[in-house]
Amino acid sequence: MNVNDFSLWTALVTPFNSDLSVNWQDLEKLVRAQEEAGNGLLVLGSTGESLNLDIETKKQIVRFVKDLNPKTPMMVGVGGHQLAAQKSWIGFLEEVSIDAYLMVTPIYAKPGQRGQYQWFKTLMDLVTKPVMLYNVPSRTGTSLNYQAVIELNNHPNFWAIKEASGSVEDFKKYIDASGNGNVFSGDDGLTDDFCEVGGKGLVSVASNIWPAQTNRYVKECLSRRLKAKDMWIECSDALFTNGNPVTPKRLMKEIGQISTAEVLPPLSSQDIVNAEKQLWANDQINNWFNS
Repeated sequence: MNVNDFSLWTALVTPFNSDLSVNWQDLEKLVRAQEEAGNGLLVLGSTGESLNLDIETKKQIVRFVKDLNPKTPMMVGVGGHQLAAQKSWIGFLEEVSIDAYLMVTPIYAKPGQRGQYQWFKTLMDLVTKPVMLYNVPSRTGTSLNYQAVIELNNHPNFWAIKEASGSVEDFKKYIDASGNGNVFSGDDGLTDDFCEVGGKGLVSVASNIWPAQTNRYVKECLSRRLKAKDMWIECSDALFTNGNPVTPKRLMKEIGQISTAEVLPPLSSQDIVNAEKQLWANDQINNWFNS
C-alpha cells in the first residue's frame, strides 16, 4: 500500500481488560473501524502506551494487527532513548514487514543537532519502509532539530514529519526543513490551521472515537472547506483534559467502543472523575457529521 494515499492516520489506543492484559477482541474491533473509514493505522505510538508495554506484548500486538490483514497501511512507533533496544525492535518490525515507521525524537536525553542526526540516520539506515519523524517536545523534552531534518530530508527512507508542537510558525519551519517531505498535523484541533500553510494531513487521537467523522474533517481541512473549525478545536481539546490516552479511553468506554477505560501505570483511569465534557463533545461531532 502506498502511504501517500492516506491523509489521516489514527494513533490507535491499546485496549485492556480489567487485569491490564490486552483485550484482543476490542483491538480487532478498533482496527476494523479504522479500516472501514479508510484511515491508516499507527500502532504503538504514545497514544497506544508503547513505552509502558513490555517488549513481548508489543510484539504480540504487532503480529495480531498484521494477521488481521487490514486493507489500510500499518505504521508502528519507534521511540525511547536506548539505541540498541530500538535497533532490536526495528529488526523485529522488518521481519513482520509493516508499511511505515514513526520515529520520535529520543526522550529525556535532549540530544542536539548532531545527536539527533546520528540517532535517526542510524535507525533509518536499518529500515526498508518510509519513515515519519515525530516532533512532540511536550513529551520528549526537546524539539526535533530543524538542521537535523535538513540533513535527513534526502535520505531514501525519509517520507514525512508528524508535527505536534502546537505552533503554526514551527509547522511552517518544518515544511521548509523537510524538502520534498510531507508534514502532518499532530494536533487534532489545529489541523485546519496547519493545512492552510501546507500540511498534508493528520495523525489523530480523535479518530479513535470518530473514525469516519475525523476522515471527513481532514478532507475538509485539506480542501479549505471546513466551516466548523471552532467546534472541532473545542471538541478535540476535550480529549486532552488528562494525560493521553486517559480521557479518550474513558469516552470510548462510555460510548461502548472498548470494554474498559484501563490504562497502564504510571497513568491511571481514576484521574478523570466524569466524562460529561467528553460526552458533550461526542454529541457535537456526531451532530455535525449527520447534518
